[in-house]
Formats: sequence, C-alpha cells, structure tokens
Amino acid sequence: MIPIRDNIPSSTYPFVTVAILSINVAVFLYQLTLGMEGVELFIYKTAAIPLEITSRTDIGPSSLVPLPYTLLTAMFVHGGLLHVGGNMLFLWIFGDNVEDRFGHILFLIFYIASGVAASLAHIALDPGSTMPMVGASGAIAGVLGAYFLLFPRAQVNTLVILPLFISMARVPAILFLGLWFLFQIVNSGVSSTDGGGVAWFAHIGGFVAGVLAALIYKAFAALWQMAR
Repeated sequence: MIPIRDNIPSSTYPFVTVAILSINVAVFLYQLTLGMEGVELFIYKTAAIPLEITSRTDIGPSSLVPLPYTLLTAMFVHGGLLHVGGNMLFLWIFGDNVEDRFGHILFLIFYIASGVAASLAHIALDPGSTMPMVGASGAIAGVLGAYFLLFPRAQVNTLVILPLFISMARVPAILFLGLWFLFQIVNSGVSSTDGGGVAWFAHIGGFVAGVLAALIYKAFAALWQMAR
C-alpha cells in the first residue's frame, strides 16, 4: 500500500517538515555527485554503526563527526532513490499534521528524538553490528506513531497494489498505520537486524517513541485545558 494523501488539512504551513524534506533531498543530490565509491565512503563516514556507538571506537573509515553525533547525521543520508523517495513521501503526507498539532519547535525536537530512539532500539538489538545504518525512516516512524494516536479517524488515499489488481482506496489512518506497524513486527521476526538492509527494529522503536510522545502531549494538553 502506497499512501497518496490524507484528508486532514493543516492550519499552519509545515515549515519544519518542508525544511527536513529539503535537507534530505539536498544531501541525496550531493551523494549523486560522489560516484559509487564516493557514496559508499560517505555513507560509512556519516552512518550510525552499532559497534562504533557501543564500543565508542571508530572502526574506520573515520567518521565526519564525533561518534555520538552519527545518530543525527545518519538521519539525513540515504542508500538510494527508492529509499529517500519512500521516506520523503511518508514524511510529506503525515508530517504536516503532526507538526500542526505539536507546533514547529516541539515537532523538530520530537522528530530528532524519535530518530535517536529508533537508532538506539536497533543498536540495542544488535550492538556488535558493523552494518552502517542510514535513513530518515526511524524518525518518520515516530511521526507515524504520533499520527496514529492523534488522527486515528483520518482517511488516507492509498494506492493498493496486489497481484493482478491495482486500485485506489480510502483507508482509515488507524488501519493503514496499524498494518504498517504490523508489517514491521512480522519482518523483524523473520529477518536479522541486518537482514535485507532494513533496520526493522529501528522502525518499531521509532513508532513506539512516537506513540509515547503523543500520549504525553495529549496528557499535558488535557491538564492545560483543565487549568484554564
């Protein structure tokens, strides 16, 4: 299932979502200028590598930033066109509404925190891995988790692709995102953390972090309303 758009309009312009999307695209365009060997080297220099984080040792090639900060740089680097394109599609569709609800500054903090939480979940499951982890999907999974809780009644126009069947359908957000999360859990059970190059546990960790952040936000919002 490929989301096309949702039916929840934003009351404010999503400055942070657009900025994050633009940075990711700009970094990817820069990667295209490096050539195949250059891209691989750039990925290793900016990726979060579990063994480097857990051992606090740069195993080479030397990182462009101190090792803890690779948890941040990795969020803006992608391994290919489908990788960055899919991530940015999900960010564009779901990010604006979460930003609208949280506010610009809080959304930025939330996005970065979700990405870090996602990476740490992946690292915790395979602390000795030397496979570089890059991509915005962990942070975007956090956005999906928050959207799941904040806008469960939203409708998502979805391109459904099945064998011998392609169609457009309006799918409730709670169902679309619930199936997305279930897909991550199923695949995490049949693949290793390095299997297929997809950090399934990062997606799970990011989504759970997003749900928890939305729960906290709703609790504080309710308290604020009671205090007024």
